Amino acid sequence: MTQSKNTSAGPNPGTLLPLAQSLLDRAMKAGADAAEVILSESRSLEVAVREGALEDVERSESRSAGLRVFIGKRMAGTAFSDLSDDGAELAVGRVMAMARVAPEDPYCGLVEREAQAATIPDIALYEASEWDAGALEAAALEMEAAALKVQGVAMVASSGASLSAGASVMLSSTGFTGQKRGSLAGLGIAAVAKNGDVMERDYDHHSMRQRSALRSPVEIGTRAGEQAVARLGSEKMSSGKMPVVFDKRVSDDFLGYLIGGISGSAIARGTSFLRTKLGERIFAEGIDVVEDPLKDWGHGSRAFDGEGVACRPRALIEDGVLTGWLLNAASARQLSLPLSGHASASPGGAPGIGVSNVHLAPGERTRAELISDAGNGLLVTEMFGASFNANTGDWSVGVAGFRIENGKIAGPVSESTVAGNMLDIFARLEPGSDLEFDSRVTAPSVIVDALSVGGR
Repeated sequence: MTQSKNTSAGPNPGTLLPLAQSLLDRAMKAGADAAEVILSESRSLEVAVREGALEDVERSESRSAGLRVFIGKRMAGTAFSDLSDDGAELAVGRVMAMARVAPEDPYCGLVEREAQAATIPDIALYEASEWDAGALEAAALEMEAAALKVQGVAMVASSGASLSAGASVMLSSTGFTGQKRGSLAGLGIAAVAKNGDVMERDYDHHSMRQRSALRSPVEIGTRAGEQAVARLGSEKMSSGKMPVVFDKRVSDDFLGYLIGGISGSAIARGTSFLRTKLGERIFAEGIDVVEDPLKDWGHGSRAFDGEGVACRPRALIEDGVLTGWLLNAASARQLSLPLSGHASASPGGAPGIGVSNVHLAPGERTRAELISDAGNGLLVTEMFGASFNANTGDWSVGVAGFRIENGKIAGPVSESTVAGNMLDIFARLEPGSDLEFDSRVTAPSVIVDALSVGGR
């Protein structure tokens, strides 16, 4: 198969603006009291290899639109990909018909123009790149070869490299116009280790907005192979209460429970275990959880939220104290609170609630020091099948990882569980120093003392 390079420009929001304006004008002429259009374009290239040869190349390009219209306090929306005149006319006609019969919602409606971003800062998120399938294939092959060099690795289940880019624009009848453009490069591999009839699988992956910021294929492949081999001979953990160290591969899950618990929609419904904790210390003193939406090259960076409200850096947790809720317009109206800039766009649908770049601020001790401090306990490197009660904070999860004996990593563990209450976990959680800004929500390794572990 002949590999080719493509150096044409990626998606550009400038080309989307006229289409979005035309769609907005159609909706207003059709009788909408207010309307919002989100138009997006994406492009991706993915390459997979197996056993030293190219297995698959996938290229995709797409454009799609989301339209919301309002008639009084009635709202309807639609998402569609036929952006021709006929397709736009059909979409507008259908969404207007739906809006006329939709139930009234006292909290729906666009954000007023004065509450939307007046100026939009320029954030570096897009890197022009050669769309070279041959270069991606070479990286995937290098990654696969590195994993196979690890003694004990029997095969590589998958090895791939990818590039993607996207652009979007948001226009509303209030006069707001916002646009965004971003790129992403990724490498990922899954290795399988074997010892007799026993096989174990592990993985590694990395994605960044700049290709030069990616870890090397050799490092990623080697790490995946070593992690798979280390899992051979896994046993169930002995049951009991003990210190648990959560590797940074899984520790960001705790931030996910925090974010869900302070979501304005959950607070408005009264279904959050944090609903009475505003202004209280829920983490230990000195613990900060920070959101920085304006960070250059951040995975979740954005200058405005899904309703056009300006996004600003803030501490979600400051010195252990919960500082506020995450609000979109609907939840802010329901709770009679100011907007916070946390709406997540849902093209053609009502906005949800989401964050940009959130991280748990690192502590002073290394991962190795956390493990040493655990004494006899458990290191968790994988979690699956979580059960969580959003009202009470009770939590349990299946885990795999390693026993900690006398402050050192010992044999591998699988088919075990960890359980506790999230409020108790937050209060006792201590972060390590190994924070990396390699995802939208990220945390260093953490240690929590006296958690319930179930196994044999």
